[in-house]
Amino acid sequence: MMREPPTRLLDELSRMMTGAVGLAQGVRNEADSLVRSQIERILRDADFVSREEFEAVRAMAIAARDENERLAARLAGIEAKLAATTEKSPAKK
Repeated sequence: MMREPPTRLLDELSRMMTGAVGLAQGVRNEADSLVRSQIERILRDADFVSREEFEAVRAMAIAARDENERLAARLAGIEAKLAATTEKSPAKK
């Protein structure tokens, strides 16, 4: 005579495993949320700049460098003219 498989026990075990999987997913989601909020708090407290702020300051630095190069070239031209003028003029004593 063959015994029937213990279906009630297997059903209960299956329900427990399903519940455990659901619980594990809930714990994982909660841990993910906690880690994400902690990282966001750390980044906020670290006073990092946003990408938009960085790009704005970068554009200002590029413009300032370009202006500096333009003014340096202008000054070199003025100095060259001044040097040419002083060479042509006789020195007064």
